Amino acid sequence: MNVLVINCGSSSLKYQLINSDSEEVLAKGLCERIGIDGSRITHTPAGGDKDITEVPMPDHTKAVQLVIEKLTDPKVGVIKSLSEVDAVGHRIVHGGEKFASSVVINDEVMKAIEECNDLAPLHNPANLIGINACTSIMPGVPQVAVFDTAFHQTMPPKAYLYGIPYEYYEKFKVRRYGFHGTSHDFVSNEAAKFLGKDRKDLKIIVCHLGNGASISAVMNGKSIDTSMGLTPLEGLFMGTRSGDLDPAIVTFLSNKLKISAEDVLSILNKKSGVLGLSGVSSDFRDLEKAYDEGNEHAKVTLEAYSYRVAKYIGAYAAAMNGVDVIAYTAGVGENTSLIRGMVGEYLTFLGTRIDPEKNKLRGETVVISTPDSKVVTMIVPTNEELAICRETVRLVK
Repeated sequence: MNVLVINCGSSSLKYQLINSDSEEVLAKGLCERIGIDGSRITHTPAGGDKDITEVPMPDHTKAVQLVIEKLTDPKVGVIKSLSEVDAVGHRIVHGGEKFASSVVINDEVMKAIEECNDLAPLHNPANLIGINACTSIMPGVPQVAVFDTAFHQTMPPKAYLYGIPYEYYEKFKVRRYGFHGTSHDFVSNEAAKFLGKDRKDLKIIVCHLGNGASISAVMNGKSIDTSMGLTPLEGLFMGTRSGDLDPAIVTFLSNKLKISAEDVLSILNKKSGVLGLSGVSSDFRDLEKAYDEGNEHAKVTLEAYSYRVAKYIGAYAAAMNGVDVIAYTAGVGENTSLIRGMVGEYLTFLGTRIDPEKNKLRGETVVISTPDSKVVTMIVPTNEELAICRETVRLVK
C-alpha cells in the first residue's frame, strides 16, 4: 500500500509517499511559506530531479491539494490518481498523557490532540490543520496520528516528575514528556536488529543530535528517561535552544533587559544554543569549519556541547545500572565525527573506545567502537518518515 506521510509546521508541510511493501520512497517534498508571500513547493520524485514551483498557498488545505497535484502530475508525479493513496500518517508533536501509542484518527482523537495545544502551541495546531486539510481533500482515506511523545510514556514517575508542588502536575500536567520519540524508538530497534539481538535484552542510549537534540535511555525496549522535558527546550543545548539552565535566568534577564518573560523564552528558543554561544552559526558544519580555522568561540562551543552529551550518557548509564549500546543519530550524530570523537574521550570509564578510522564514516549503520570495547558505539541513521509509515500500516492494514 502507498502511505502519504505528512509533517506539518506552522508555515510548512513536509511529505513523503512511501510504498509500504518495498519501503521505497516514491516521492518527497516540502511546501514552504504557507500563508506568507513567496510560498513554493519543492517536489522530488524517486530518481528524478527537483521540481520547484512558486505558487500561492494561503493555507494548509491548498498545500495538501498541491501535494496531491504534484504526486499525480503526468510529468513529475509517481501515481496516476488520488485513489492510489491508501492511508495518511501524521507526525503529531505532543500527545500529553493521553496517547502512549499511535492511533487511527477520529473525532475523539482530534479533540484530545486539541486539548494538548497549550503544551505545544506552535506545533499541535499546525498538525491539526494538516489533518483537517487531508480530510477535506481525501475524504474516507484512513489517517493515523504518530506522536513524538508516545514512546516516552513508559517513563516512571521518578523520571518525569519535577521538584515543584505536586498540585501543578495534578492540575496542569506539568511534567517531563520528552520528544523525538519516533526517532528514539526506531533507532534503538534498528541498533538491536543490526547487532542480531533482541531490544528487550539491551540497555541502549540513543543520542539524537540534530538542530534539535535529545538523548534517551532505552532499557529492555522501553524509554525510562529522556533529556527533553515539558517542552523541547530542556536538555542539551541545541542549534538555537539553550537547553538546561537555572530557571532564575528568565527573570534575571527579564529585569536586566527590560523585556517580558515571553521575550526571554523567545531568546532561549531562537537565539541561544550553539548559535548564541559561538556567534558563528546554528549549523554544525559551519561550526566545525570555524573550529578547524582556530575560532576560539567555535572551539569552546563544541567542547561545551560534547561535554553535555557525555554527561547525559553518563547519567543514563547510571539510571540503567549499565549500558550495552550507544547509538548516534540525526544530522549531527550521523555525520559529525568530531563530536562523536570528543564525546568518546569522556566515556572510556565505561570501557568503550572509538576506532578513529571507523569514526570517519557517516550516514550509514555501522559500529565505530573497537572490537574489545565493553560498550558498543554505533551510528544508526534515523528515518522518522519510515517509522510513521510502518505505524500507519500496522493500524490500518
